[in-house]
Amino acid sequence: MQFGKVRRASGAVTVVMIEGDRAIPLSVSRHPTVRCLADLLALPNPCDAARGLVDPAIPPEPAAGLTYLAPVDRQEIWAAGVTYKRSKIARQEESVGAAQFYDKVYSAPRPELFMKATPERVVNPGDAIRVRADSTWSVPEPELTLVVSSDLRIVGYTIGNDVSARDIEGENPLYLPQAKIYAKSCSIGPLVTPVAAMPKLDETEITLVIRRAGQVAFEGKTSLAMMARTPHDLVKWLGTENEFPHGVLLLTGTGIVPPDAFTLKPGDVVDITIGGIGTLSNPVGT
Repeated sequence: MQFGKVRRASGAVTVVMIEGDRAIPLSVSRHPTVRCLADLLALPNPCDAARGLVDPAIPPEPAAGLTYLAPVDRQEIWAAGVTYKRSKIARQEESVGAAQFYDKVYSAPRPELFMKATPERVVNPGDAIRVRADSTWSVPEPELTLVVSSDLRIVGYTIGNDVSARDIEGENPLYLPQAKIYAKSCSIGPLVTPVAAMPKLDETEITLVIRRAGQVAFEGKTSLAMMARTPHDLVKWLGTENEFPHGVLLLTGTGIVPPDAFTLKPGDVVDITIGGIGTLSNPVGT
């Protein structure tokens, strides 16, 4: 079972439950405290609760072909960095002067955490992400994304793309906000897999495929078993001296790094697949 948000031709937004190849619309108003997807996921047992929100008068529909929105409501979107050894090496290579700091944060108790986006800045599945006009070396970063409730419980998993300007961050680590946080630099979705339905994380793979002019320009794969930190540890640190009254989504870092000679270009198509969740696909715009 998975959950998502769908935009109808009328503009209305519907929360849906996905079972197999069927999308089952949910009437969230049938529950006294559920008004959006985030509310549903925060319940003690969202899967059981969802079945009570099914209106038998509304038939299921094919899951394929629907217009999925990012599964975000009012949550902030944060990200963690240097959580894979491959990412640590890449960051050291792109910024020789600051290499020692990336090495230290990889093994330090405290992780690197930063805000990536607000809800209105998130790019929906299928819509265009982009690279900064003042960057000559930009890459997608495929990441397992944690859906976290206001009381800091991990309630589900989705896919995130943390598009990053490696040349800008490499010039000076203090430029990280500019390298990471800009218009259309974050995409999330298309579905959320609740914790109870997710495969074991250490047996789950992430795949990145970038196509250019219809041909594969880059392909890479990693395993969540390669993460140096656990999701629960990242959430613990994120919640230290912080509050998220609407919940938060946390991208957990990348273990797939294209070669230094590669940079995203307008017209590319980025597909990120995570076992147990699905595929997040976005073209690159201008």
